[in-house]
Amino acid sequence: MKYRLDKYGNELSVLGFGCMRFQKKMGRIVMSEAEKQIMNAYNNGVNYFDTAFIYPGSESAIGEIFEKNGIRDNIYIATKLPPQVIVSLDVLDKLFNEQLKRLRTDHIDFYLMHMMSDIKVWERLKGIGIEKWIEDKKASGAIRQIGFSYHGNSEMFCKIIDAYDWDMCLIQYNYMDEHTQAGRKGLYHAHEKGIPVMIMEPLRGGRLVNDLPADAKKIIAEHPVQHTPAQWAFRWLWNQPEVTVVLSGMNSEEMVKDNIETASTTEIGELTELDESMLKKVVSAINYKLKVGCTGCGYCMPCPQNINISGTFSAYNRKYTDGSFNAFTEYVQNTSMQNSAGASKCIGCGKCEKHCPQNIEIRKELKNAEKELENSVYKLTDKLISTFSKKK
Repeated sequence: MKYRLDKYGNELSVLGFGCMRFQKKMGRIVMSEAEKQIMNAYNNGVNYFDTAFIYPGSESAIGEIFEKNGIRDNIYIATKLPPQVIVSLDVLDKLFNEQLKRLRTDHIDFYLMHMMSDIKVWERLKGIGIEKWIEDKKASGAIRQIGFSYHGNSEMFCKIIDAYDWDMCLIQYNYMDEHTQAGRKGLYHAHEKGIPVMIMEPLRGGRLVNDLPADAKKIIAEHPVQHTPAQWAFRWLWNQPEVTVVLSGMNSEEMVKDNIETASTTEIGELTELDESMLKKVVSAINYKLKVGCTGCGYCMPCPQNINISGTFSAYNRKYTDGSFNAFTEYVQNTSMQNSAGASKCIGCGKCEKHCPQNIEIRKELKNAEKELENSVYKLTDKLISTFSKKK
């Protein structure tokens, strides 16, 4: 495993374990699998684990695993508070103490304002007194470093970076988002101020692996240097010295093994001009086919109408990357077979759009998806599955 330094000289593994996408069964994290994957990562040098208050079951799960295996003092925990619910310091204290309890620890190594995509959010928190609160928590050792996670444009990101003496930040960044979101401009601005940058969505929710169009796969396959799509995405990031830690939402032994191998063998500055050119061609091939830039993060959920929003968009995109039949199959699997509603059930309430990190016009795109996916064959299939399920 390779390591890069945080603001205070601590060595952080370049591969961080994103704890949002653990395997689940009946809505509950499969603890045996999560423990196996976490310990495999830990035993191979991963020491940075990222979670959040709003990730269902995640904080409690990793807290239990760390305590059971006696590794708390050897790793760094990053977790996040939801600024939207913080209306007073009393509420903040209650939430923070709940997180300590869940994580079975007396301190948080990296504490982040979650999805702080507007300077107004920080100004509101300052009005409540959060700066003094952070100062006191740091003095007591309950919080070691403070930061924020971000989805939005580079201009606003730079404003937030300049608004406080941050210890770190977390941004969405990958070869598709090189010049969107915080982008390379934001990455460089933070780095110039000595602020370590952690990366989320390196694979765009798996889209840079699972949903690559045939043209993009061909470009990668014909390149003189051979790596898998996932390996190229990670290598593009670790190639850059401004990147400190790259999170991966690992949920299989295979994924853990492959990511550790890539993290352990990638050098800063190793990508050639030819490699960079190849990835730009891949981006062009993806953009040509892609309809909705959904990463499948799930922040838009739950939908009051029980619509599987990310599942719908995945099938919608797949129609243009992998054909109508595969799109139909995926849409049935993501809606009817999961007892979830399709796009046509949208009532336009807009709750989803308030929470979308990608600023997708979800209501508009659901209507587009409905037109493309809900033909007579789908409606008949949905009806048959519904009828059969009720009989059972």
